Amino acid sequence: MIMRLAAAALFLLAGLTGAFAQSFETAAKQAIVMDYETGSVLFQKNADELMPPASMAKLMTMEVVFDAVKRGALELDDTFTISKDVWQRGGATSGGSTMFADLNDDIALENLIRGVIVQSGNDAAMAIAEGMAGSETGFAGLMNQRARRIGLEKSNFTNSTGLPDPNQRVTARELGLLARHLIRTYPELYQIYAEPEFTWNKVRQRNRNPILGRVDGADGLKTGYTEASGYGLTASAKVGDKRIIIVLNGMSSQAERRNEAIKMMRWAFRAFQSIKLFEEGEIVGEATLFGGAKSGVPLKAEGALSIFVPVGFRDRLKADIVFQGPIKAPVEAGTRIGKLQVSVDGEVTQETPLYAAEDVGTGTITQRAVDAVQELLIGLVRFD
Repeated sequence: MIMRLAAAALFLLAGLTGAFAQSFETAAKQAIVMDYETGSVLFQKNADELMPPASMAKLMTMEVVFDAVKRGALELDDTFTISKDVWQRGGATSGGSTMFADLNDDIALENLIRGVIVQSGNDAAMAIAEGMAGSETGFAGLMNQRARRIGLEKSNFTNSTGLPDPNQRVTARELGLLARHLIRTYPELYQIYAEPEFTWNKVRQRNRNPILGRVDGADGLKTGYTEASGYGLTASAKVGDKRIIIVLNGMSSQAERRNEAIKMMRWAFRAFQSIKLFEEGEIVGEATLFGGAKSGVPLKAEGALSIFVPVGFRDRLKADIVFQGPIKAPVEAGTRIGKLQVSVDGEVTQETPLYAAEDVGTGTITQRAVDAVQELLIGLVRFD
C-alpha cells in the first residue's frame, strides 16, 4: 500500500543519484561526491570500479586502530617499537613517505597515529601493524575483517600502507563510506585529520591534504599516490551543518588533484542544499490499521530526517509512505511498519524505515467486525 505525503513535504527527503549531477564533469578516472548526513550520492564516475588505493588504504589502518582504542584494547600511550624490518621498508632510507622514526624507537600510539594521518608515514603504519598483529599479513586480516563488519564488500587490503600489491583494491564508493564511518564513529580521533602539521625526530612535515586551508571547512582525510593509481584523495569539509565527502583518483599530478578536489568540493556546496524534513520523534504519517482501537498507527523514523537536494530540483521529488497492508492490531511502539520512499522522476533514490510511534491495542468487537468487512472488500477489489 502506498500513501502519498502532503505536497508540501514531497521535496524534503532525497537520496540523490547521478541524475542531478550531469552538469558536473571531472578528469578523475574514479570519483564520488557524497552528502555525509544522508549518504546521498551527488555525483559518481566509475565509483564501483576496483582501483589501487595507494596511501588511502591508511584510512582502513586507522579504522582498525580507532576501533581498538574505542573498545579499550589499546591506549593512546601504548608504545610500539620500530623494528629493523619497519625501519628498512618504511623509514628514511626507503624512498617512500615516512615519519622518520629511528631504529628501535619506542613510540606512543598517539604519535604513530599522527605519523600516519598527517605525515602518511609508512614506518608508522608498519609499526602499528607489527605491534597489533605480529606482521603486516596478520594486520591485513584485521583490516579485511573490519571492512566487512562496516559494510565494505568489494575492498581487499593486503598491507597497512597502501604500497603496491596486485591484490589490494578498493572502490571510490567504499572509500567514501569508510570516510563517513570514521567521521561518525570516532569524532574525537577524527579531529587529528585536520591538524596542519606534525614534527617527529626534529622533522616538521605539513599535512598532505591539499584542500586544508583552501576549502572552507576542510578537515580531512587522506591522499594517495602510486604509479599505478595516479594521484588520489579522500576528503571531507563541513560548513554549518552541511558536510560533504569526496573521493577522486587517477589524477596525473598533485596540482591536478588539488585543483580538481577544490572544484568538486565547491561545486557540491554550491549546487545542493540541505533541508531537514522531520525532527527526531516527529510523526511522518500514518498507516491504516485493521482491528485496532484506532483506524491508523502513527509512524516515525528512527531519528531526524534530512535531505540534500539540488538547487531548483524540488518539483521533481516525490515522497511516499509504503507498507504492506492490512496491518493488524495490536501494534507495539517501535515495530517496523514500512518505509518512506523517495523518488526522482519515477526513480527511487532513497528508502528510510518507519516505525510505529505508539502502542495501538485491539479494538472492540464492533470495530473489528467493521474492519473485517472493509478488509474483505479490499481483497475483492484487489482480486478483480
